[in-house]
Amino acid sequence: MKPLDKEKPEKAESKTEEFDCACFTCPSQEECKSAQEAEKVAPIEEKIDFSNVVIEPLFQDQVDFETFSKSDFRAVKVLECEAVPKSKKLLKFTLDDGSDEKRTILSGIHAYYEPEELVGKTCIAIVNLPPRPMMGIDSCGMLISAVHKEGEEEKLHLLMVDPHIPAGAKLY
Repeated sequence: MKPLDKEKPEKAESKTEEFDCACFTCPSQEECKSAQEAEKVAPIEEKIDFSNVVIEPLFQDQVDFETFSKSDFRAVKVLECEAVPKSKKLLKFTLDDGSDEKRTILSGIHAYYEPEELVGKTCIAIVNLPPRPMMGIDSCGMLISAVHKEGEEEKLHLLMVDPHIPAGAKLY
């Protein structure tokens, strides 16, 4: 029988008891502790000033639902992007649209983006437009961008989405 009043020796607390470490394999576990503390810090949200933004008026003409629903909006992954020779505006995109064939789309956004910064991004495109020849290259679709003015300067933002969205995912 054990005596009830005998005190148990205190165990030395290990570092794993001070915080929850998911790996338990770090020799010092200090890196895990630092990473967990960094996650607790709230990210600083960028303040955006929209006071001088000008949005063009909405179209007054209406598109019937049947016509609009024929447009096939898909997520596409940018495999390659390069400037079109002899053009200051055009970028040539080679895209993965979820099919077995690569898709080429030309877009006049070179004033806003450099080709190398777009490789690997996931964008949104209309993929069922008929091919349109531009600078001797068939453009098979249209990348979607948002355009507005700030004062007299036009701004364009290519619609890029979460990289977890697979190529070929359909938008509804």
